[in-house]
Amino acid sequence: MVGVLLALLSIAGCYKPVSPPGIIAETKPLSAIPLAKHHILGKSVQQRPIMCSVVGQGPDTTFILATIHGNEPAGTPLVRRLAEYLQQHPDLLAGRKVVLLPVANPDGMARYSRYNANGVDLNRNFATANRSNSAQHGYSPLSEPEADAIASLIRQHAPDRIVSIHQPMACIDYDGPAWALANHMAQHCDLPIRKLGAQSGSLGSYAGLTLQIPIITLELPGNADSINEYSLWQQYGPALIAAVIYPNRAK
Repeated sequence: MVGVLLALLSIAGCYKPVSPPGIIAETKPLSAIPLAKHHILGKSVQQRPIMCSVVGQGPDTTFILATIHGNEPAGTPLVRRLAEYLQQHPDLLAGRKVVLLPVANPDGMARYSRYNANGVDLNRNFATANRSNSAQHGYSPLSEPEADAIASLIRQHAPDRIVSIHQPMACIDYDGPAWALANHMAQHCDLPIRKLGAQSGSLGSYAGLTLQIPIITLELPGNADSINEYSLWQQYGPALIAAVIYPNRAK
């Protein structure tokens, strides 16, 4: 639940519960949002549930995830805000489906660690041509339950586009056939487009190069987890909405 999540972030020193007057910064937990379908994809190494939400039923599908690195948690409240916003604006869901994974690495988030409980970087654990087996990348592709859950979700929903929210590079990175999507999102926030290069075994390499799914790595600034949730949504919510409605037509 969001209250527990924010308490964990506050303990870790990465969330400051400040909000403008008259604004309720904390969003509702996904389970409290009507109309959305909620699923447990699996469990983390330490048996925490990996929860996702599906909003809408149309064929055009966007998959948005956050906190695959547990010490980059600023994307989690953005994903929850997006879920709430889409419920309040159902016209945006005509012909569309949005799959939301607010916490891809629950053990890492609980420990404020980049890695999962096995010490593996989940964003290096996918089956790609450029991956390397190691203790930090995993000794085999999808060796970690969290990465395997993400890959299963992609197989199930076959998204037309993916957005993975990270910190701290403050840019819009992309892999695969996603330049036009990156340019579209950049028109709705102050982050520049910057091609960082496909990383070994990363989700970007897996989705963008192996599967040829347009994928954006939305790199928020390093201080994003000290910005209150309302301000985060004002700054970066429009870019997420732009990704959902891209190319601005429903199928």
